Amino acid sequence: MLSVARNVLKQRVYFSTALKTEASKQIPVITCKRTEYNLFAKDYPAGKDGNNKFGKLELASSGWRHHKSTGDSFIVHPIQRSFEAHALSDVHFQQLGIRTELAENLKKKHALYPTIYQAEGIPTVLNGEHVLLAAETGCGKTYTYLIPILEQILQRNLHGRQEHMNSPLVFILTPGRELAQQIGRVLESLTEGTGIISRVLLGGRTKQHMLNPHFEDIDILVSSFGAISKLVSSGIYKTNDTRWVVLDEADTLLDDSFNSKLLHFMKRFPFHKNHLQDLGDNIRGTQLILTAATMPSNMAEQIGQLVSMETVEEVVSPNLHRIMSHVAQRFLRVKKSNRPNILLNLVEKDMKQRRPVIIFSNKTPTSDFISIFLNEAKMPCVNLNGDMLLKLRLGQFEKFQQGEVNVISTTDVASRGLDTTRAAHVINFDFPLYAADYIHRVGRIGRIGSRGDCLVTNLVSSQAEIGAVQRIEHAARTDSPLSNVDANVKGIIRRRLKRALGVS
Repeated sequence: MLSVARNVLKQRVYFSTALKTEASKQIPVITCKRTEYNLFAKDYPAGKDGNNKFGKLELASSGWRHHKSTGDSFIVHPIQRSFEAHALSDVHFQQLGIRTELAENLKKKHALYPTIYQAEGIPTVLNGEHVLLAAETGCGKTYTYLIPILEQILQRNLHGRQEHMNSPLVFILTPGRELAQQIGRVLESLTEGTGIISRVLLGGRTKQHMLNPHFEDIDILVSSFGAISKLVSSGIYKTNDTRWVVLDEADTLLDDSFNSKLLHFMKRFPFHKNHLQDLGDNIRGTQLILTAATMPSNMAEQIGQLVSMETVEEVVSPNLHRIMSHVAQRFLRVKKSNRPNILLNLVEKDMKQRRPVIIFSNKTPTSDFISIFLNEAKMPCVNLNGDMLLKLRLGQFEKFQQGEVNVISTTDVASRGLDTTRAAHVINFDFPLYAADYIHRVGRIGRIGSRGDCLVTNLVSSQAEIGAVQRIEHAARTDSPLSNVDANVKGIIRRRLKRALGVS
C-alpha cells in the first residue's frame, strides 16, 4: 500500500512579498479582453469567501460557447519566479551520501547543488524502499533516481558482478523512444570514468535483435517498454541479477495502453520488502522506483498490483497538478479555419525573436499538416509523431534540441518527460481535452535552465475544448490544483462508454 505522502515543501512562496503591500495590489494575475473579468493581486485568489465552486465563479471563458465570442482572450500572468521544488537547496550532493566522482560528473553538467526536490528524493531512494517520485515537470526527477542508483552500484561494488550475460542490474522503462534516448545521454555523462556500462534499446528494431542478438555484460538498460518486454520474453535479456526497476512516466506506463502487459512483465521481479539491507548472493530483491508528473486517482491501486501490500514511499511536490504559475499562458478564442494563419503569424514573431517553439496537435494528420504548411511558408519545421517510421522518427527531436531548426510540430509523444529547456514557446494548435495532457505540454517550458520569458499560447476553437479551458481558468483564479487529472485516456473513454450504455 502507498504510504502517507511527504510534501517537499509546506507552502507556496510567491515571487514577491510585495503582494501584500498597497503598491502591489494592481499586479495582474489574469487580464482579459473584457476587462470586467480581470483579476489582480488584491483579490487573489478568487473565491476566498468560499464561493469558489466550479460553475459559480465568474470566468472570462464562460461565454465562449457562443459563436460571437470569437476573438476574445485572456492571459494568466506569471506570479512566481519558479516552482519551489525547482529551487536549489543549500546542501551539496556529497552531503546526501553521493561520492565525489559522481558529484564531479554532475559539476560538469553545471549541477553544483541538488534542487529542493532532489535533496528530498535522493536520500529516500538510497533508503531502499520502493519509491514514487511525483512532481511537476522540469524539477529534475531523472537525476533524483539515477544518482542514488549509480551511488549504490558503486558503493556495493555490484558493477561487473552479473552472473549472466545480458542480465542488467537496472531496467529503466519508458513509454517512448525519445525519452529512452534522453535518459541514455544523461547516463553517459553521469557514468563517465566509473566503468558502469549502460545501453539504450529502442523499439522498431526488435526483430533484428531477436534474429541477431548481441550478448554482453551490462549494468543499466534503458528501453521503451514495448521493445524490452519482447526481448525479455524471448530470453535474450534476463532479469536474474536485476536490483532496480524504474518506471519513468509511470502514469503513462500504468494506463490502459500498457497496463496488462506491464503487470505481466513485472511479475518477473521479486519486489521484497527491505530488500537492500542485504545485497549478498542469497538476496535477489528488486527496488521499484516510479516517476510521474501527474497522478491519477487510482494510482495507489495500480501500484498495489505491482508490489502487493508493501510500503511505497512517496516524495510529492506540493505543486503537483497545479498550472505553471511562473509561465505566462494566453488563451485565444478563434475560428477553426483561422488557426493556420494565426499560427503562421505567431511562428514568424518567434523566429524574429529567436524563440524556439513547440507546436502540439491532438492527432498525427494535424501534426503532419502543420509541418508541411510551415515549411512551405519558408519556416523550417521538423515533424515528430508516434505513427512515423523509425528511420524517419529518429533524430527529429535532436534536430530541434541541437538548434538545426527552431520549430517542431508534434503530438503528445513529445510531451512526456523530454528535457526541452531550449524551448521558449509552446503553442497548442489543438487544445488538449484532458488536464494531464495540458500539464505535460506546458511542462516543456519553465523548466530548470529554461529562459525566463517562456510563453504558452492556446488556440481554442471547439466546444469540447472550451470545457477544458474553463476548468483551467477556474484553477488559475482560485490558486487550486487541476481536478480530475488522469493520464489514462483509454480508461476515461472506456468508463464514459460504460456509463452511456448503463453498464456498471
